[in-house]
Amino acid sequence: MEIPQQPSPVSWFVLRDLKRPNAKDPAYLHLSGEGLEVFTPMTTRLVMRGGRRVREERPFLSDLLFVHSSRAALDPYVDLIPTLQYRYLRGAYCMPMTVGEREMSRFIHAVRSTAAPRFYLPGELTASMFGRSVRIVGGALDGYEGRLLSLRGTRVRRLLVEIPNLLAAAIEVAPEYVQLVE
Repeated sequence: MEIPQQPSPVSWFVLRDLKRPNAKDPAYLHLSGEGLEVFTPMTTRLVMRGGRRVREERPFLSDLLFVHSSRAALDPYVDLIPTLQYRYLRGAYCMPMTVGEREMSRFIHAVRSTAAPRFYLPGELTASMFGRSVRIVGGALDGYEGRLLSLRGTRVRRLLVEIPNLLAAAIEVAPEYVQLVE
């Protein structure tokens, strides 16, 4: 009698693409073309094309992408694309990094709710940049809790939404939706 195998769980895997930033077919486009759900934090940059400055959507980090799939379904793509690799946890042998379903959906929703999110790596945020604890009441980010980004000389309120130890995004929120949490 054959023992039925349980399907591997679907989660958000953290991958790295070692192609050059200006590659014509980066891994995030290739994987999304294959029907996988892929998220890459994107920013708008000005580039020169034919002597003219053009706005272009580029990944914030060219080697960072998140793929929502099972390990069994993702392994053939990692084997097929030589520049695609899993990011592994430190201190664990061959244990790929994953992000929880709730954390990732919260992060994606927050990033897509604004036109120009600002991304920060964990080392870029200092203790002095964390402002007051707030809750957002109303608007696209209703129910979000977090800390405001505190930068000198700016009047814009930005909520920090983060994936621990990987990436943080500062999302602009209207002051009328901000409620202080004691």
